[in-house]
Amino acid sequence: MLINKPSGLLSLSGKNPLNKDSVHYRLVQQFPTATLAHRLDLGTSGLMIIALNKLANAKLTTQFQQRSIGKTYISVVAGHVQRDTGYIEAPIAKDLANFPLQKICFATGKQAQSHYQVLERLDNPPRSRIKFTPQTGRTHQLRIHSQALGHPILGCDLYGTPQTQAMAARLLLHADNIVFRHPISTEPINVHCPCPF
Repeated sequence: MLINKPSGLLSLSGKNPLNKDSVHYRLVQQFPTATLAHRLDLGTSGLMIIALNKLANAKLTTQFQQRSIGKTYISVVAGHVQRDTGYIEAPIAKDLANFPLQKICFATGKQAQSHYQVLERLDNPPRSRIKFTPQTGRTHQLRIHSQALGHPILGCDLYGTPQTQAMAARLLLHADNIVFRHPISTEPINVHCPCPF
């Protein structure tokens, strides 16, 4: 099953009872066998693949591990990104002193790569609409890589500045496209979900 996750909804319920509401919690009410093949951050909206049985989940997990699933994201970042396209390669590790933050760390970080393409440069204030194509799937990867580029994603509460956080009512990051093979029939599936901002 494919869903369009709204911004502000957890993918998976947290341990705290206040964090019970989530994509998974809502889905298992109607589909008791539903499992998440991957996750999106709380503030990120867009496409998620949901497995409805163990076999589908195992085959989808394999596709994610083999990095054969293609995903793109639309984002709006602070400032004008100079290059029209680029590649960010910066390893990511847990920031143990500042949980839940992650950090770029060349000593202990896991490899992380993101390709970006500038779709549009906007003014008043200066912003750039970007299409990201992550090559890896690290926690907070696109948010950290945007920050490393010097252009944090607008509305980001973890890796932006007070000014860039105040420039949007939500995190301006949306999973707009996903390409994978159906876990049973193996037919290629390419799904697009228009960006809401």
